[in-house]
Amino acid sequence: MRLARSRLWWVGSVLVLAALVLAAVGWTHRQPGLPGPVSSATLAVPPAARHAVSMARSRPVRLEVPALALSVDLTTLGLNPNGTVQVPTTTNVAGWYRDGPSPGQIGSAVILGHVDSYRGIGAFFYLRTLRAGDRLQVFLADGQHPTFRVTRVATYVKSAFPDQAVYGSHGYSALQLVTCGGVFDHATGSYESNVVVYAVRVGAYASAPRAA
Repeated sequence: MRLARSRLWWVGSVLVLAALVLAAVGWTHRQPGLPGPVSSATLAVPPAARHAVSMARSRPVRLEVPALALSVDLTTLGLNPNGTVQVPTTTNVAGWYRDGPSPGQIGSAVILGHVDSYRGIGAFFYLRTLRAGDRLQVFLADGQHPTFRVTRVATYVKSAFPDQAVYGSHGYSALQLVTCGGVFDHATGSYESNVVVYAVRVGAYASAPRAA
């Protein structure tokens, strides 16, 4: 009788451990894309952007957020077969939506990153704590590094994601950072909301030429 009970306890422990592992795997791999871009929306142009000139298109390679002591490498993201925007495959990098403007061009450049996973916090874990006036800087492959000023931070339920405001070209050089937030739904393995940081370009600076 004791041997039978011991076996049952061992089998039950294995099943519980397996369930936890499967839940963890689901947390990292069940990463739905975000709504794809739509036609542009008309919003008020921030004063700092009214006379901005579009920069040359160039692939962004790194994002720095001094207020968060964050420096993160950037990959490129496209569209999923269902028309949604891809998300980064790991939590320690962020991704630029390559079918939109590059940071510094007129229009809305969009960078997406994860908030966390079962392994720990992600690159954009503290994004929700940014405030209006905080600065962002994007380093481009051509040596330019435009600076952006945060105008607002907002949280939206995923079913009401503001695709026009995030992806639309509003007539100035904008940058939107997007991650997950709100309540985590264990049944679906994802968060119920998205956090969006809206920013406008305030400067562009070229890197110093390298010595021969």
